[in-house]
Amino acid sequence: MKRLEHILGEEWTITPAGGSTGEAYYAQNNNKRLFLKRNSSPFLAVLSAEGIVPKLVWTKRLENGDVITAQEWLEGRELKQEEMKHPRVAKLLSKIHHSSELLDMLMRISKHPLLPEDILEDIKENERLFKDIDPWKQIYIAIDYLEAKLGEVKAAKHVVCHCDMNHNNWMLSRDDQLYLIDWDNAMVADPAMDLGMLLHWYIPKEDWKPWLERYGVEETENLYTRMTWYAIAQSLTFIQWHRMRGDIEEAAQRTESLKRLMVNHGIWCP
Repeated sequence: MKRLEHILGEEWTITPAGGSTGEAYYAQNNNKRLFLKRNSSPFLAVLSAEGIVPKLVWTKRLENGDVITAQEWLEGRELKQEEMKHPRVAKLLSKIHHSSELLDMLMRISKHPLLPEDILEDIKENERLFKDIDPWKQIYIAIDYLEAKLGEVKAAKHVVCHCDMNHNNWMLSRDDQLYLIDWDNAMVADPAMDLGMLLHWYIPKEDWKPWLERYGVEETENLYTRMTWYAIAQSLTFIQWHRMRGDIEEAAQRTESLKRLMVNHGIWCP
């Protein structure tokens, strides 16, 4: 905090912006307002230039090597869950997935494609930590499904994926501009990773076809298989993350969501 005050000057008021990392801040000086973040995604400038995130104002490197970015602090709100059905969400996600500029930048900073076998191995390695402590039945059923379907999860292409399609990361500004924020976990991966989470969490199954048409892709059994695979894999990843943090209540809630997902697809019958 003191380093930020030194950069901006005493006339600025800096307050924590919350979040799981504790690395984001709001700064205000009369009518001037900024959103500050420590060690944000290295390709924030490209995201800003593409209009995907609020405008990047400046970037500064501290003596200890940390990088501080300042973006426009816009008045706005998070999208509501039911608003994820809106065509503009499909349009913006399609723009992201088809951006050669974003892909080139992420590849240049050594973001090699994230493969399904690597995701599965990480999940299995993490779950070994809980095996002797408190094994959860649903987790192992889900892992067995991922192993069984691994051979069917092959992407024709890899794109820049945000990797966290939570509606809280979609921001609608007061002037009606839609943004996708919080890119810290972005990876080069199968677009089904983002699509699976978004459609399974927010879009009724009967609306998948028109939503995907607006996104710009035809529905196929292979796409559906990949979306389901990644939706389950990401659910497991979030559950493990919360368990490692000791947030058992949140992990249990996400496990219930995972159970419903598996029941809906006939993967598990309770």
